[in-house]
Amino acid sequence: MSISIRLLLFFVTAWLTSLRVDAAETEFAPEQIEFFEKRVRPILANRCYECHSTAKAKKQGGLLLDDRAAILTGGDSGAAATPGEPDKSLLIEAVRYDPAGFQMPPTGKLPASEIATLAEWVKLGLPHPTAAATKTAKKEIDLAKGRQHWAFHPLREHSIPDETQLAGGNRIDWFLNAKREQHGLKASPAADARTLFRRASFDLLGLPSAEADLKQIPDGKPFDVQYAEYLDQLLASPHYGERWGRYWLDLTRYADIMEQWREGEGQPWRYRDWVVHSLNRDTPYDRFVQQQLAADLLPDAQPADFAGLGFLGLSPSYWKELKLDHQVIKQVVAEEWEEKLDAIGSTFLGLTIACARCHDHKFDPITTNDYYALAGVLASIREADRPLLAADQAAPALAARSQAKTLEAKIKPLAAKSKPTDEEQAELAKLQAELATAKQTPHFDLAIACGVVDAALHVLPNGQNATRLDYKPGVAQDVALHIRGNPARTAAVVPRRFLTVLSNESSQPFRQGSGRLELAQSITNEGGGLAARVMVNRVWKHHFGRGLVETPSNFGLQGSPPSHPELLDDLAARFVAHGWSLKWLHREIMTSAAYQQSSRRDPAQFAIDPDNQWLWRMTPRRLDVESWRDSLLLVAGELNENVGGPPLELDQATNHRRTVYGLVRRRELSELLRLFDFPDPVASSAQREPTITPLQQLFVLNSPFFEIQSRQLVEKVLTGSQSETGRLQVVYRRLFQREASLREVELGSQFVRQLRSGGASESEAWRQYAHVLLASNEFLFVD
Repeated sequence: MSISIRLLLFFVTAWLTSLRVDAAETEFAPEQIEFFEKRVRPILANRCYECHSTAKAKKQGGLLLDDRAAILTGGDSGAAATPGEPDKSLLIEAVRYDPAGFQMPPTGKLPASEIATLAEWVKLGLPHPTAAATKTAKKEIDLAKGRQHWAFHPLREHSIPDETQLAGGNRIDWFLNAKREQHGLKASPAADARTLFRRASFDLLGLPSAEADLKQIPDGKPFDVQYAEYLDQLLASPHYGERWGRYWLDLTRYADIMEQWREGEGQPWRYRDWVVHSLNRDTPYDRFVQQQLAADLLPDAQPADFAGLGFLGLSPSYWKELKLDHQVIKQVVAEEWEEKLDAIGSTFLGLTIACARCHDHKFDPITTNDYYALAGVLASIREADRPLLAADQAAPALAARSQAKTLEAKIKPLAAKSKPTDEEQAELAKLQAELATAKQTPHFDLAIACGVVDAALHVLPNGQNATRLDYKPGVAQDVALHIRGNPARTAAVVPRRFLTVLSNESSQPFRQGSGRLELAQSITNEGGGLAARVMVNRVWKHHFGRGLVETPSNFGLQGSPPSHPELLDDLAARFVAHGWSLKWLHREIMTSAAYQQSSRRDPAQFAIDPDNQWLWRMTPRRLDVESWRDSLLLVAGELNENVGGPPLELDQATNHRRTVYGLVRRRELSELLRLFDFPDPVASSAQREPTITPLQQLFVLNSPFFEIQSRQLVEKVLTGSQSETGRLQVVYRRLFQREASLREVELGSQFVRQLRSGGASESEAWRQYAHVLLASNEFLFVD
């Protein structure tokens, strides 16, 4: 071989190697890394690392699976995976036990769920921590160093210049202005009054501002006074809790129709209504948190608040087939612990606690012992119906309901007989009389919520290859650490307690029942600084379209750092100082000059900060599906504004209730919710991912719902002003809370006249015009 050919091969090989290294070092979003740590790594650790890992010093077939670069390089048979293409990846071929190819692991084919997880991992592009991140992960967690992470610092208010010297807005603006100046930016001018009122109404109520409110703007008062009064009016509305309650339900995986194997009479919507009413009452956030974990154990517990236990009582559950071996069912129960811990950690603390199930957390100072300390709390509770009534009143009502069920079961076959005997008729009459008496019991139709009670669950063998579940009411238990997350391989028992990194010297193991109350108090006390930061960031994100921390449920080391750390710290500290009041937090944010900015785009500033990270303007935001549908009903004059009650199918044409009261099935969303980015209620959702799809456009063009609302709108317009221009102005005021421009009047008139000249009736021409406006971007966007 000539020297020139050898040199060519050398450079080609070097180039290919550099491409392979670059590909291996691909950066992934925090949620993708979380998916790997929670779902993929445990499978690899349990099934593959024994023979294919650096830690075990084993490289069978020349293949390592604990490093992304090694996976892409592969072993003796070539690359183990092709990112994005599971069907072309040797790894997936092997775990699927391809008859014509590899079959791994040699001990037996993996469960279908694990194979699906690995295939999804490859499809996502093999998300994996970078080599640098993996190398910095310590075998033993350094808690002292971990406590230095910004999110774990004690809260404190930051000193700023005298607030009276600030030019407009409030102390929030001082922090924002300082960052803007660093990046050569300046704040945009204030939005006009109509835009600001409309923005505030959508943000707090999820509905456009009323025309009557806009007419009152020029009433002689200073605008800042009038605007503050308008915010108070919105915050006092019962619709505030509906709007912000729906945000909370995204986090709690709320569903009205859960798994088919669920038992009990609890009504899931009681939890939804409790959230709405709690927010309307401005329940202090720390108490709001505590009530969702331990409402029944608080010193001043009220039965009506037991509905808050739906946070735990409505958690996704998994089928436990008792004909299977008890070790299989232990695995199912362990999966339920993980799901609940993931929801608790991400919702209240912004931490991915579930990533510590099989090993110490790879990035955050959370140990496997921490995980099983908290798992012991969940191992000591069970789902149960919780009457929203004092025990002495509920007991006779529950007994009567049980008796009624028994009587109805006896009545049904007798009533179905076409020719009953005299004895059967007499028996039927007797049973019916007893049923009527039972139903006269006071509080017979009492409200019942889905909640939890303290009861330790023991999964025990029941003969050969079968299982029985033994609940011990009122008993708590600590659980043993599961080696690599496998309940069949256990280590030492771990006492129930809070996360070590957030605990202080006076922290003690949990000893009060299951430990639910102590956990709730620990979250808002020892973990209070973190919990406050997380909630402040969530509220900020909904108001501005982006958070101060862009990973709202991950404040750990792999999450995004805060763009304005001092502002987040200061605002969270003042949030706590003001009694954890969410309504105070809304006022503070919405009276800032930053919130009141125009959304107009400045080309020069856009070139510097296209993502608006430094908030030099208000970011235009698209309405979510709830606000969009509710606004359609409102402008059509069809919205039923009653608060609370059982859910209704959203696909029903007669359902004019707010979307928050639409029926949500855990496993099968309605067409409307599925099309318009509603989160999957199987898991906690910190933020929705907006999409633009052809199916959405087809829904807007062809759905009966849109046609009905446009027709209802036109009926109200045609019965009002008789002039064409007057009708156009009525439509614009109803839809956009503004007057139509001369050009818009001209275009609207041309549109209607052209349709009428083509044979359309007057009402149909106006209906199509209304349909066009309802489908417009101006109706879909807040600004």
